[in-house]
Amino acid sequence: MARESTQRKIETPSAMDIYAELATPGAPHRLVARMAGRWSLTGNCRMEPGGDLIEHTGVSEHKMVLDGRFLQQEFSGEMVGVPFNGIGYLGYDNHTGKYVSTWLDSFGTGIYHFEGTGSDDGSTITLNCSYDDPLRGPVTWRNVTKFVDNDNFEFRMYSIDSSGRKDEMGRFVYTRKA
Repeated sequence: MARESTQRKIETPSAMDIYAELATPGAPHRLVARMAGRWSLTGNCRMEPGGDLIEHTGVSEHKMVLDGRFLQQEFSGEMVGVPFNGIGYLGYDNHTGKYVSTWLDSFGTGIYHFEGTGSDDGSTITLNCSYDDPLRGPVTWRNVTKFVDNDNFEFRMYSIDSSGRKDEMGRFVYTRKA
């Protein structure tokens, strides 16, 4: 007579369960959602380290898309008297535990891919992108977003060259329009 197995089948989550959990927006997504709205922007940037500061103004429409998973950013403005437009997406990847972002604009033909972290207190998101700058070669582009309050945030851009030299390339203040 065969013995009945006392071993129980261990229940494991299905692939769908795993993906559903990873697809569920959480606290980092709510932090990103704080930037949803219409914003006016003022600031300055430079095209090369040590270069002249260029005033930069515009408006940016930010909205949460894909059921609160990503922030879509549509910017329009002017820089050095030339129209400047850009589109970006910002989100949080539950699988990697990192903030992720893309940016593309009318001053180039590339798509920049960023990833990074948020501060423990939820006041800052820092993202990095490695790319080959046409004038300086391989550099890291670092973006730091600091929440001032519900109606203001600050965005700073830095370049870090292969020697580790860090230059602030831009500072922009976003103010909620409505």
